[in-house]
Amino acid sequence: MHLPRLAVLALLSLCIAFPSGIPVQAVAPPTPLRIICFGAHPDDCEIQAAGTAALWAAKGHKVKLVSVTNGDIGHWRDAGGPLAQRRLEEVRAAATVLGVECEVLDIHDGELLPTLENRRMLVRLIRQWNADIVIGPRPNDYHPDHRYTGVLVQDAAYMVTVPFFCPDVPHLKRNPVFMYFPDSFQKPNPFAPDVVIAIDSVIERKLDALDKLVSQFHEGGANGSPDLMPSDPEGQKRRSQEVREYFRNRQKGLRARFQDQVVAWHGADTASKIQYIEAFEICEYGRRPDQAELKRLFPFFGD
Repeated sequence: MHLPRLAVLALLSLCIAFPSGIPVQAVAPPTPLRIICFGAHPDDCEIQAAGTAALWAAKGHKVKLVSVTNGDIGHWRDAGGPLAQRRLEEVRAAATVLGVECEVLDIHDGELLPTLENRRMLVRLIRQWNADIVIGPRPNDYHPDHRYTGVLVQDAAYMVTVPFFCPDVPHLKRNPVFMYFPDSFQKPNPFAPDVVIAIDSVIERKLDALDKLVSQFHEGGANGSPDLMPSDPEGQKRRSQEVREYFRNRQKGLRARFQDQVVAWHGADTASKIQYIEAFEICEYGRRPDQAELKRLFPFFGD
């Protein structure tokens, strides 16, 4: 059989590239998932999703944590520009630990409103990130910034696909999956997780990231006091351990709260070994994934 000249040249080039003379077929890596999370303040995304963010990042997926306000009144002693800068530096340090990107928007803490301007801002951010998944708070919460972040994220759902809304940024041809962070509020309806993620393998990394948010956790944020943060190194070390234990117990509490869902997703044998989880609920305004797609979007089952 005579091969065409081009085919012969192609085979010769493969033999040069692979000295053994055996052609090796290059397999393109799967396209990384792109996830964007919105929290009201520079700590909300880290509290709610740092473990899952670290898992995604470890697999080469792209994660961005966005604080919709700059947190400039979130401290008992400091405020204004200096506090906003401090909190920006804190979330940047946490993002480095997690292997993700972060951004803090220049909106005053406590003053967020669900305006058309802010809706456009979130739509642009979601489009620019080319998001597969968008996660934010539910719009029923004690804090107005939390509520309105939830409203803005909901309002961005679907609008990210509309060509002539914010036409300066190309629209998404496929609506992302929009999801909620967990909360404990019961009215008008309680949080109901659609997927639960075991974060035991990255719990220390999550705690390391939260440990960077000193103004909020070590010093207590807006409701703290000087008594929380000792001046001596040993006292500071103890305070750091208290913060870590608090968040360790928080994740254990979620695990106990969603026991049935942990078993459903991970199986009874694996579930018995899981101590720490994060959980997310599907927002009906985005794409409605089935279980198979959820496993593709959260590719951690069976790890």
